[in-house]
Amino acid sequence: MDTLLWVLQGLLAVHTLIGAVWKLSNSEQHVPSLRAIPHRVWQALSAVEVLLAVALVLPALVPSTASLVPIAALGVTAEMLLFCGVHLRSGADKHGEMVYWLVVAALGTFIAIGRLAPL
Repeated sequence: MDTLLWVLQGLLAVHTLIGAVWKLSNSEQHVPSLRAIPHRVWQALSAVEVLLAVALVLPALVPSTASLVPIAALGVTAEMLLFCGVHLRSGADKHGEMVYWLVVAALGTFIAIGRLAPL
């Protein structure tokens, strides 16, 4: 189980880092249902995502930072759920993005639970 969690943490970290880079190079206007997010908040999410990505993999180098993993995983989950809420509030009639965000949120939740209550 530990190996699975490490692989998932690495994948989530890469996903989150790619998301941070994408947010820096694209406006929130590229996702119509997220237009309600202020531009400065959109940019700040990039910095937060970089920190979350680092926190997901840092324990591989510094084992004493292992307590950061569930926090980072839940941070990614919270961001994905925020996007879902903004999407629903926008009244969008297509929910493809929301399904994606919910899958990422589920992955973050799985990692957090796996690291908080190891089986």
